[in-house]
Amino acid sequence: MRKLTAAGVAAALSVVMAGCGSGDSGSDKSTVTLWMYPVIGDQAKNQAFWSKVEKDFEAKNPAIDVKIDQQPWDGRQEKITTALASKKGFDLVVLGPDQIPQYAQQGGLEPVDDVIAADKAAYLPNALTALTVDGKLYGVPIYQTITAPIYNKKLFAQAGVTKVPETLAELKEAAPKLAAKKVAILDYPGKPEVSLNQAFYPIFWANGGSVFAPDGKSVAFNGPEGVESLQLLLDLKKVGGLPENTASKGNDVEGGPLAGGKTAMYHAATALQATQLGAAIGEENVGIGLPLEGKKRIAFGIPGGLVLAKHAENKDAAKKLASHLASPEVAAGLAKESGFFSARTDVTIPDQSAASKEFAKSLEYAFPGDTHPKARQVMSMVASHIQAALLGKEDAKTALDAAAKEANELLGSGG
Repeated sequence: MRKLTAAGVAAALSVVMAGCGSGDSGSDKSTVTLWMYPVIGDQAKNQAFWSKVEKDFEAKNPAIDVKIDQQPWDGRQEKITTALASKKGFDLVVLGPDQIPQYAQQGGLEPVDDVIAADKAAYLPNALTALTVDGKLYGVPIYQTITAPIYNKKLFAQAGVTKVPETLAELKEAAPKLAAKKVAILDYPGKPEVSLNQAFYPIFWANGGSVFAPDGKSVAFNGPEGVESLQLLLDLKKVGGLPENTASKGNDVEGGPLAGGKTAMYHAATALQATQLGAAIGEENVGIGLPLEGKKRIAFGIPGGLVLAKHAENKDAAKKLASHLASPEVAAGLAKESGFFSARTDVTIPDQSAASKEFAKSLEYAFPGDTHPKARQVMSMVASHIQAALLGKEDAKTALDAAAKEANELLGSGG
């Protein structure tokens, strides 16, 4: 009976296995689902790149089935929150430093220190710090963004400014000279929908400011550094150093005053925006500088981090995929196709343009912003009051104090 029972069990198992999946060894595979976003703007190149990544990885890891699910940027936050709450949807997903803290604190993410342990020294220190929460790494950096000033060389020369501003003080000093030529020195985007990471915050950080107090329980942007930074904008506006519509202006280069020769510099541009400016005014007329210096140089730049969901069933397989995506070979290809940069120092980007190499000089100054679970909500409050100041409705101190009152109420409410 024992032999018959064993045979019966074996037969039953074979029937079950035959009815699973495709009926072959594929049923034994570990499945890893990655939610990826269009960091490669060209749709055809995006599809080709990720198809190759999937094929190459599966060839080296036949026991792992990779599903790369291309997701849109729109509705990203809501979909990720829902997926983590329902414990399904993805195993790996790309997040930024401003998103990771809240999910890590809610217990939805798995630390990934072990994934980069062997190559830790090869990563930009700022990239790892940006993706770390309470001493644990929650994101494997697979790319790095950076912003830097771009400017119209011709406009500065025509205004008699032989040295393009490298500091905030020099920016203010040169503003009247360009205004005399009917040119605003700074293409400042005051529209509240524009991220302050590419508007007010880089000036504020350069002046030594921090959005939040060290304990994260209150805000600090209405201190002397914040008032000084906003007053600089108001002083520039007063002398014609900002566009007339600066309070409602976005940061688009194409079709905007920078491309039209009405403004001379944008202090927090991307490499793509430099390319767009070159197409409008001629590449030979585009300058790329280091971050404007106040008390220090600092530039907004974030790593894209692959985070691992706590609910992932095949964590080891997911970590293998994360390690592959962070490898020098894949990182170089992603940087080439996306126009971003690698978060590693041992990566050579193929066919890197001269402009891209100039932007890369600012990577050492990269700062991901003041990470906090409520950073985005606070940002919207600050942005609306900066707009009010640019419209002449509030002075610098009043505007920032009002924003701080709203922000502290938010932080205190736990909402």
